[in-house]
Amino acid sequence: AYGWHVVRGVDGHDADAIKAAIEEARSVTDKPSLLMCKTVIAFGSPNKAGTHDAHGAPLGDDEVAATRKALGWTHAPFDIPQDIYAQWDAKEAGQAKEQAWNEKFAAYEKAFPELAAEFTRRVNGELPANWAEESKKFIAQLQANPAKIASRKASQNALEAFGKLLPEFLGGSADLAPSNLTMWSGSKSIGDDAAGNYIHYGVREFGMTAITNGIALHGGFLPYSATFLMFVEYARNAVRMASLMKIRNVFVYTHDSIGLGEDGPTHQPVEQLASLRVTPNMSTWRPCDQVESAVAWQYAIERNDGPAALIFSRQNLAQQERTDAQLANIARGGYVLKDCDGTPELILIATGSEVELAVGAYEQLSGEGRKVRVVSMPSTDAFDKQDAAYRESVLPKAVSARVAIEAGISDYWYKYVGLNGDVVGMTTFGESAPAEKLFELFGFTVENVVSKAKALLG
Repeated sequence: AYGWHVVRGVDGHDADAIKAAIEEARSVTDKPSLLMCKTVIAFGSPNKAGTHDAHGAPLGDDEVAATRKALGWTHAPFDIPQDIYAQWDAKEAGQAKEQAWNEKFAAYEKAFPELAAEFTRRVNGELPANWAEESKKFIAQLQANPAKIASRKASQNALEAFGKLLPEFLGGSADLAPSNLTMWSGSKSIGDDAAGNYIHYGVREFGMTAITNGIALHGGFLPYSATFLMFVEYARNAVRMASLMKIRNVFVYTHDSIGLGEDGPTHQPVEQLASLRVTPNMSTWRPCDQVESAVAWQYAIERNDGPAALIFSRQNLAQQERTDAQLANIARGGYVLKDCDGTPELILIATGSEVELAVGAYEQLSGEGRKVRVVSMPSTDAFDKQDAAYRESVLPKAVSARVAIEAGISDYWYKYVGLNGDVVGMTTFGESAPAEKLFELFGFTVENVVSKAKALLG
């Protein structure tokens, strides 16, 4: 159905049959090939071949001896006969192919030095020489020109700016490009013409994520792919493998909360943010405005030792005011966005769409004479990597009255607010209703944040 060349009925225990199937596949150069090999688990075992017993337990000494006898295998464990080893030894052939490639590339480099340098840069995963300056300039321009837009739109704007700098970008979406907003003016769909830079994966989140993992492992490209945050569940294993392999792959997840609205709890992510955050080596970002969104993209692009999950909203988000110092600190994952004179008596921690709530509560409490600090924490993992002195400057241990605000599962945030703090978050699945009604229903209001804050302050 996908247009592959399929070789069926290959005996997986017959080396000659496998070799013939591979040769057939190599002869087909206009499409990928799939070899369907039939095998029997525990092949050669007289008593356990083809049974579930061989799946989850060792054969045992007696059955190993019986299998050796059945196969006529007389060699000691881990003793590989020289003739078999020679057939599998690829070092000499590999060295010859590498030498031929190096000679070919040297000739190419001599004929086309600029193209060869660009090829080398991309394969080595290096960024263009003007990347640091241009990306910083773009982020500064965003801060200087406030806009109230959805962070998914802010993400698209970042793609527009950064895509012009990064010809190695290779994007895609699982049939949701108009909703994820992952196409930019330079996007060219890959179809019969393979020269494009955007793949329409269809409704196959796991396949999409696995494919981009392969692209990242190959090198030379910087892949990104997109779907709704809820649908990370379909891609879970491939997302985990990206983290395990520490590859540079960017996952864009939009429609990040109950703000999705009428589609209801089947489409409203609750526990997904926390699950991404606790995945080892995954960098997860949930920005609060267009500026943090661009910084999230910048961080993901510059990271070369693991994947990043960028979480964006459907609804519009107000842009926050920042000093140059605050702007620089966004990349540290968490920073002081609003503060008081002296030591605060209360700290409000928020991400994404809830930063606006925290700022509203800050203004009300400050107006009542309370000393309050607001911490925007778009990336907990980036914040956790900061030195102890910086973390203490943002979240001083002496200030135990803390409220975290996020439209996701509450449990994760007790790491930052402590057992004596409080969380305005989700403890159940969502409901089907307009977004503004849901935020009110689940307590994401300035009034509720203020109420919880006052309860802590006494």
